[in-house]
This record gives sequence, C-alpha cells and structure tokens, in this order.
Amino acid sequence: FEKNLDKNWIPGSYKSKDGRFAKNKPFPFLKKLSAERYAAFQESLYEFPGFFVQMRNIRNYPHPAGAHVLGYINEVTQIQIDQSKERAKEDKTAIIYERGDYIGAKGLEAQYEALLRGEKGNQEVMKDNLGRIQGNWKGGVSKSAVSGSNLVSTLDIELQMYAEKLMRNKRGSVVAIEPSTGEILAMVSTPTYDPNLLTINRERGKAFSALVQDTLKPFYDRSLMAQYPPGSIFKTVMSLVGMETGVWHENRGFSCGGGYNYGGSRPLGCHGHIYPGNVKTALQHSCNSYYCQLFRDVVEQYGYKNANQGLDTLVYYLEQFGLGQKLGVDVPNEKAGNIPDASYYNRMYPKNKGGWKAPTIISIAIGQGEIQMTTLQMANLAAAIANKGWYITPHLGKGVLRNDTLYREDFGFSRVQTEISKGFFDSVHDGMELAVTSGTARMAQIPDIAFCGKTGTSENPHGKDHSVFFAFGPKENPEIAIAVFVENAGFGGTYAAPIAGLLSEFYLKDGTIDESKQWIEDKMLAADLLHEK
Repeated sequence: FEKNLDKNWIPGSYKSKDGRFAKNKPFPFLKKLSAERYAAFQESLYEFPGFFVQMRNIRNYPHPAGAHVLGYINEVTQIQIDQSKERAKEDKTAIIYERGDYIGAKGLEAQYEALLRGEKGNQEVMKDNLGRIQGNWKGGVSKSAVSGSNLVSTLDIELQMYAEKLMRNKRGSVVAIEPSTGEILAMVSTPTYDPNLLTINRERGKAFSALVQDTLKPFYDRSLMAQYPPGSIFKTVMSLVGMETGVWHENRGFSCGGGYNYGGSRPLGCHGHIYPGNVKTALQHSCNSYYCQLFRDVVEQYGYKNANQGLDTLVYYLEQFGLGQKLGVDVPNEKAGNIPDASYYNRMYPKNKGGWKAPTIISIAIGQGEIQMTTLQMANLAAAIANKGWYITPHLGKGVLRNDTLYREDFGFSRVQTEISKGFFDSVHDGMELAVTSGTARMAQIPDIAFCGKTGTSENPHGKDHSVFFAFGPKENPEIAIAVFVENAGFGGTYAAPIAGLLSEFYLKDGTIDESKQWIEDKMLAADLLHEK
C-alpha cells in the first residue's frame, strides 16, 4: 500500500481550500481498487488509522457485445451536479447528484437512467468537532436506499453476438426488428468494442482514450447516426406510392434496353435482364429504367410543370413510413436522414437559374442523389412492408424484472399506420421473394422458408460503393425484418444479402445454419474489408 502513496503527501498537509478535501469530512484517497490491491490493503489497514474501505456496486456486462446499445456510465460532472440541484428546487422528488456519483452517459444507460439509478438513502448520525461519527441520532436511519430497476431489453443476445461476429473487420451496421412488436432484436455498429472496457476500473481511462483516438471510430454508432443513400431497396416503397396514387399499375410493363433514355440522353444505365412486365419482375431484377419512369409518373402526375406538387405528394407518403424524420428509438443520438421535398430543390435549383423538373432529380427514383436513410430506418421500412402498411416504433426497452417476473412497461411506443392500401403490398412481397429465389439476392436464401428481400448498391463518390440489403421472413406471419449496410463492399448481393440471410436463418431456426450455407458463413467470417489492399 505504501508504494501507492504520493511521496509528497503528508497527512494534514492538504489544502483546505480545495473543494475535494475537508478536515472534518472523509474523502476518496484511492479509487477503483483491484481485488489484489484491496486484499493487500486490508492486511495493512491497522497501520493507517483514519483510512477505511467504502464498497460500492459497479457495472459488469456478462457478454462482450452490444456496446453501442448498452452505452456506458460516467462519473457526474460539476455541471450535472449543479443541474440536478436546480431541478430539485423545482421538483422536491428530483434526485441530487453528488461528487463521486455515476450517471448513464450513452445508450440504454443514458436513456433509462431514471429507472436504473434507484434512490439514495440517508442516515442521521452524531459527529464530533472533527467530523468523527459518534453514533446514531434519534434512531439513525431516516430513509433506506432503493435499488434501481432491472431493465430487460428486447435484444436477442445470441443474434446480437452472431451479427457482431459476421460484421467483424467490416465497417457498417445491422438492425433486426420483430415486425409485430417493433422490438429490436439486434442492433450492431462496427467496428465496435467490449463494453466491459468502460466499466469502473483503473484501466478505464486508458481504454477510453484509445477508443477516442482510434481512426476506425468505434464510438460512432453507424446503425442510427450514419446516413446513406439507400440504393435500390427504395424501389419497394416507390412501387407502393406509384400504385396508391393511381399513376402506376402492378401489371404495367416498361421496356428497359439497358438504361433509361430521356431527351436523347441516357442518364441512368441498367444491367441485362428479362422484360419487366410488372412490379414484381421489376423488383426481382431491380430494373433502373422501370423505376425512373415510375418516379416520373409520380412526380409529374399533376403535369410536367407541376413537379413541385408531385414531389410533395411522394414525400407525404414516404414520411408515413418514418423516412426523413427520427423514429423515436429509445437510445440517444438518432439521426433523421433526408427526404428532400420541393422546397429543398427550389433552394438548390432556383427559378432564375432554370429551376428543376422530374428529370433533374431522376436519381431519387433508385434511392440515390440527395435521399438519405439510417440503417434503423431501412429495417423499420422492411418491418412496415412486412406488416402491409404499419409499424410500431422500434425500441429496445421491453420492461422491468421484479422477483424473476417480467413486467412490461408502457414506454410510449406507438403504432403508425400508413395510407397505402393493404392490397398493393402483395406484388411487392412477391417481387422481393423472387429477388431472393431467382434475382439479385440469391445469396440470402433460407432453405424451407419463404424469405423476401431487396438488394441495393449505395453509390459512394469517395470510393468503393456500399453494399445494402433489407428483408423480412417468413413471407407469411413474418418474425424478423432486417437491414444490413456494409460500407465500401460493392454490390448489395455480395456482402449485405448473405449476412442478412445468415442472421435471419440463425434467428428463425433457433441458432442453426443449414450445412449447404456453411461456405457462405465461412466466406463472410473470413472477409476483412478494413485491411484489404
């Protein structure tokens, strides 16, 4: 113990003006003792009168997963202490934080701080003029401490760990949702870290500093903070809006010819495929030409020169799916994405410089251009499509555990109903199923389960494109909706689709993967996109 003492520290020599110390109050001399150091100190405690050990509870995470979801706790700052005192003046029941207290700083720890922290107790004691306790005052305890509630999350920890395993050495995110409840089954952002690194231990400062300085930004939660063009997964919702507004029919076809032609130009190319004679075939083969024309018909439904009104009609329906706005998930730092409306493009293309029309913003048709979504929004869109037009606010808080019984809490999550007619979803479901069985997403197939998905390739002006995929399954009575986004990984069918397929199969088949897909799992686990040359 003597080796840990500051050689320049002499009992009684501390400055009384320092707010941390006082002659008549105990103060921490050495924090966060390891078990070994504590044992050694106990043996020598009798040699150091005035010193004593104060035990306290600390956080511990049984699994090295879910760091971004769980978050971490910090010792309160003076600002937080002052703010708590101000709140206590207004609300007599508000808690007052004191120096040395810990508070949720990120993730669920921050969101449910009031539920997790419990209530302080207090004891009335008699002290002498040197601050030494002489005994209890009138019975002593005036209020017992109350432990915080045991929060139960919606995460499936096995699915969460498997997702983090498949996403290792990749930059991106995964969100999986149970469509019928809005419960988030997995929420992954990579690169990630072990949450136990930031528990209350003596190495915490060093670990925190290393994570902050890491150029891969492990603290950045890509699942709900990163905003990307969604690519061709956007064609699903474009199909629904086209049919709902009456400008498109599910059995309408459109010739492709390798790209979309307009006014002698060919702004968007397409790959070779059969004639897209209806919505489901267009989704199966992800035809760009088909959706460029569909987009134009939606935006120009009030006339070529009335694109403002047409675009705002499109935006009206998109916002019903939670796009372009925060969904209200119960963890901090969620971003809203971007769904550009007419006013947005009026600023970008002012009338005195020619203005804009549907062809000007044609890239929106295939989920490119100025449109942006988070991975959470992509997964929620998949859930809404799976439910044929409705979703429940995606959330991570399930309830509290009391005496081994789960009590579901009303955390304020609501059901949102879109105005898209239920019957229009059938052709989109069929097209998404065909994309998996015989289209662009074959690598996502699940043996013996009808699985519906859509690939996307998110264009990246700064490097290799991003791989995107969202899906749900089974087709009837869906149990999981999922979105996978892998940065700089190329086509949606290359990495995002197989990862989503493996995760969905793992969840739907109780933690097992068919032997026929072992080679796909091996390929995903072996892929190192962070260090490839």
